[in-house]
Amino acid sequence: MPEGDAVYRTATRLRGALDGRVLTRSDFRVPRHATADLAGRAVVTTVSRGKHLLTRVEGDLTVHTHLRMDGSWRVMEAGRRTAPGDLVRLILANQQWQAVGIRLGMVDLVRTGDEGRLVGHLGPDLLGPDWDPDEAVRRLRGAPGRTIGEALLDQRNLAGIGTIYRAETLFLRGIWPWKKVGEIEDLTGLVSLAQRLLDANKSHAGTVTTGDRRPAYQTWVYGRAGRPCRRCGTRISRGEMGAQPQERLILWCAGCQPS
Repeated sequence: MPEGDAVYRTATRLRGALDGRVLTRSDFRVPRHATADLAGRAVVTTVSRGKHLLTRVEGDLTVHTHLRMDGSWRVMEAGRRTAPGDLVRLILANQQWQAVGIRLGMVDLVRTGDEGRLVGHLGPDLLGPDWDPDEAVRRLRGAPGRTIGEALLDQRNLAGIGTIYRAETLFLRGIWPWKKVGEIEDLTGLVSLAQRLLDANKSHAGTVTTGDRRPAYQTWVYGRAGRPCRRCGTRISRGEMGAQPQERLILWCAGCQPS
């Protein structure tokens, strides 16, 4: 699933194509909003909120989308045909550009004043103007018996982190993923590191946590199951965390992150 930095970049692309321009076409290919028509309304802006996207349109309307596992937004010249086989869920077009939402996991149209119904539950956004490490720590400490690996992925605690940044952050802090939240002394240092990692990657494609942009050297543990740890040589472990059917991939180094 695209994480907060990828969604942030998507919002940037959508702003460049849609902001301030009047829509000449809107095509909602979801049953609930199939008759909605935003043509003639100008797009105010698009913002990311964790892994969510909010495209605000004149008239107190917001198009809410979520990429989930397979979704993407593709920006192209207006009138250009999409590739055969693309599962298009939404098109927003003006005279110059069209934004095509492919395999979007969620598509909603709500009053801008009602955005809170969709994203109000989220914790502080790691890449947002509301980022507040103290609030993120307060939310994490609300469940001291929970594993830190599960707590970090709970978007109600902090919004935007996913399996890649969870694995990389915990490795860099030397924390075993199954350690309880209440057993971690420096939660502020942990969430602040996660924020710095996402912030460092928000302006370019790919995830680099090692400082080395070469394709085979970009991460410490993610994508490296069974390979030797870059620090200690221990083979990187791979497993799953969370209750079924919500279990998610986790990677760690047993040498650098001892239980």
